[in-house]
Amino acid sequence: QVQLVESGGGLVQPGGSLRLSCATSGRIFSIYDMGWYRQAPGKQRELVAIIASGGSTNYVDSVKGRFTISRDNAKNTVYLQMNSLKPEDTAVYYCYADIVGGPVRKRNVYWGQGTQVTVSS
Repeated sequence: QVQLVESGGGLVQPGGSLRLSCATSGRIFSIYDMGWYRQAPGKQRELVAIIASGGSTNYVDSVKGRFTISRDNAKNTVYLQMNSLKPEDTAVYYCYADIVGGPVRKRNVYWGQGTQVTVSS
């Protein structure tokens, strides 16, 4: 069974930084795109950042220049470094990964459980 486990959320003051991590486990053969979504109360889930297996990245406009997504392919882990945080960044952050894995070597998108990020003074 493939699993994604997130860590690194918490409470931070405006202007502060947090680093989210998302580690994969289980029977994994290959990982394509990895990324992060977020969902604020009363809002739809939005894509924050995505990183391809080759390392190319894309970001939603509201986080460009503040957030950096990276991945460690040896550890099958994706990170989100968040700097200059704003109250509007408050949300539950979910990682995802497009993985070929499992007992029948099937391609599927897997999700983490979510981690709360709260930006407040």
